[in-house]
Amino acid sequence: MIYVSEAKTTAPEEFKTPLQQKVYELLAEKAVPFQRVDCEPAITMEDCIMIDERLQMKTVKTLFLCNRQQTRFYLAVTTADKPFVTKDFSAALGVSRVSFAPVELLNSMVGTAVGAATIFGLLLDGEQQIRLVIDKEVLKEEWYGCSDGTTTSYLRLPMDWVMREFIPATGHTPQLVEL
Repeated sequence: MIYVSEAKTTAPEEFKTPLQQKVYELLAEKAVPFQRVDCEPAITMEDCIMIDERLQMKTVKTLFLCNRQQTRFYLAVTTADKPFVTKDFSAALGVSRVSFAPVELLNSMVGTAVGAATIFGLLLDGEQQIRLVIDKEVLKEEWYGCSDGTTTSYLRLPMDWVMREFIPATGHTPQLVEL
């Protein structure tokens, strides 16, 4: 079990990454209500169990993927309890097999380290190189639980805000699939 703080409704006092700072600036600018926790590095979905309990929500699994040539990129969002099967993902999209994008692309394109991929990485994709793919199962939840761009702080946000305001504001159109 990892350490997880009590829930907070304020931004961190210090930001660990430029993306994390952008996230909290956006939430403040748009007056989005949120709760967050600080924790020891949470890399696996098992690490998120305590986070989910503390924030009373379910953290999504966010994966940054690419094709073999590293010319097509996907930010895939699914539920934490679903195993990710590349063959099923590729079939759902009608694309060639995909794999996890290299660490350097994860950092340069979505601004995170391994284990911290988040929908907020779309803030850095002004050229629309990343295709957003969301498992329809995720939309059944009231809250959207995700990393703030680090492995040591997680957010609970209104699902409605994420889907109706945040994603459209990034210029991305999510492709909804069943994974």
